[in-house]
Amino acid sequence: MIKVLIVDDSALVRSVLSEIIDEAPGMQVIGVAADPLIARKKIKELNPDVLTLDVEMPKMDGVTFLANLMRLRPMPVVMISSLTESGAGVTLNALELGAVDFITKPKLDVRSGLGEYAAEIVSKLRIASKAKVQAISTQKAAETRAKKVATSSAIQNYSTTEKLIAIGSSTGGTEAVKEVLLGLPPTIPGIVISQHIPLAFSKSFAERLNATTALTVCQAESGQQILPGHAFVAPGDKHLLVRKSGAKYFCELSDAPPVNRHVPSVDVMFRSVAEQVGHNAIGVMLTGMGADGALAMKEMKDKGSPTIAQDENTSVVWGMPG
Repeated sequence: MIKVLIVDDSALVRSVLSEIIDEAPGMQVIGVAADPLIARKKIKELNPDVLTLDVEMPKMDGVTFLANLMRLRPMPVVMISSLTESGAGVTLNALELGAVDFITKPKLDVRSGLGEYAAEIVSKLRIASKAKVQAISTQKAAETRAKKVATSSAIQNYSTTEKLIAIGSSTGGTEAVKEVLLGLPPTIPGIVISQHIPLAFSKSFAERLNATTALTVCQAESGQQILPGHAFVAPGDKHLLVRKSGAKYFCELSDAPPVNRHVPSVDVMFRSVAEQVGHNAIGVMLTGMGADGALAMKEMKDKGSPTIAQDENTSVVWGMPG
């Protein structure tokens, strides 16, 4: 039985989440808390397997409480956040601190809004309860910001990229992608990234990578040339593909339906890379639930591309790389 503690200052949200979770097989809400101070006591008393944590609460905001929790008693946490630009920044902060995933809270009609995503909520909590959890240090990011300023003048203007790196990720991926990019120099071949993330968050995610790594990172737009030292993040509502024209590679966005239930889909991106780039590409599969990207990564390998999958030890969820 997966034991869940709900931490939210809204009585309605606590009620709706409790109904959804208690109706799910093998899950039980063992307690609720209206603020972090009550939550702290209930964590000690009830020993939950997973926590849902609201971002905005009285007495202490959710991210501050999360930071304290991950320092003193790391455990799986799923954030409840608003689907807004400001909510995106706070949620990415939470993921940086060690939260496993997030559930977006509708602005209006919370009961029916959360009810529509009941299966997704249950799935995310199940995954989170088994996730490998560790507190994330932000020191490395701060050091890289300074490094970026120091090295930016050395970045050249390239007209083409002969090689290309394609990265796919899902649950736990926002931090995994950042960790990979933190170690790369601004002379690295162009990079395309498909991360399962909502549209409201994908731009903020790209901006954060741009600020914390030595690369130039942006949310991809159709027609952008893929250049060395640059990384392009798929918008949260479109598939990202790679198109070759002459000796150059370009981003192409697609409004096609979800693949493997996802937009953007890693399979869609990897398949286009296999077709357009072939052995000049490297495929990288990072942490995430499910199998999105696995089949197309095999197509990349068949075309001669080196392929890399994150190991189980460091993956928050070893689904896609597994």
